[in-house]
Amino acid sequence: MASSRTYCSASLRDDLSSLCSAAWLKEHLNQCKVLDATWYLPHMGRDPIEEFSTIGRIPGAQFFDLDGVARQDTDLPHMLPTEQGFAAAASALGISPDDTVVVYDRQGIFSAPRAWWTWKVFGHKHVYVLDGGLPAWQEDVQGEVDMTPVSNRDDIEQATRACQDAMQRGTSWNAAPDASYPSCSLNTRLVASIDDVLERAVYGTDSIVVDARPAARFHGEAEEPRKGLAKGHMPNSKNIPWNAVLTESPSARFKSPDEIQQVFQSVGIDPKTADFSNVIASCGSGTTACILVLAAQQMEIGSTKPMMPVYDGSWSEYGALPNVPVS
Repeated sequence: MASSRTYCSASLRDDLSSLCSAAWLKEHLNQCKVLDATWYLPHMGRDPIEEFSTIGRIPGAQFFDLDGVARQDTDLPHMLPTEQGFAAAASALGISPDDTVVVYDRQGIFSAPRAWWTWKVFGHKHVYVLDGGLPAWQEDVQGEVDMTPVSNRDDIEQATRACQDAMQRGTSWNAAPDASYPSCSLNTRLVASIDDVLERAVYGTDSIVVDARPAARFHGEAEEPRKGLAKGHMPNSKNIPWNAVLTESPSARFKSPDEIQQVFQSVGIDPKTADFSNVIASCGSGTTACILVLAAQQMEIGSTKPMMPVYDGSWSEYGALPNVPVS
């Protein structure tokens, strides 16, 4: 029998599940910095910034643009920004290193875990995902939605502008004296590169890649949404489609820890014995891979096991390379 869902503690500070409920957020809303991290696949034709402005948002929420707070010197989508870029974006949002940050998206659980992982990578201690996202906020607690239009799109994109400015300046960038987030440090243990994947998982046996893409894409039976990518998967990798660890729509949420454990066990990964630092999460562009990382955290509440690293380039990078093996 699946165990019940365990959410964050009353204080959040010592909890490792990284999830909060809509009820908790409603009670502690004035103690949190809330970020809307909605992102849509390109073929969906939806504009998350426009929806944030006109359809509504959790009161006090600001927008965190996964494509904007990201490197722009690459063709790969939403790659992690530099340390300077992240610190500048966080400061533009008025967030300090000790703040409690709660991220959500409009689809329940889809892109918010990528924002959560980004903040984790840069060392932010207290960052959580609203389980069920905006739908749960509205359905579970009839939470208020701020429908006030934001007429100036620049006001919404302040973090993006700050990030891009800092990255253009590079090492010459210095935080303002009154910056709320003067600096940060990227945790390289949480990020896997193409060299890591090839050496440790494709040609080596030290690690294993878990691919969060849908099964049809993993097996090469469906086209990739981005043109020019190979069909198939990395040799030796396992497939856990991102929605396998979630309940069904309309407001997707994480399954119970026992159910998530069974999903991992179904591909030969025993969470009780696995070293998650050697289980690399991948997907199409580094977004839904973070759902698997957050799912693994649900099985490790109160433990000291490391987080799974994410292959930031994911299939957008690997599938475009000409001389790598594809199964």
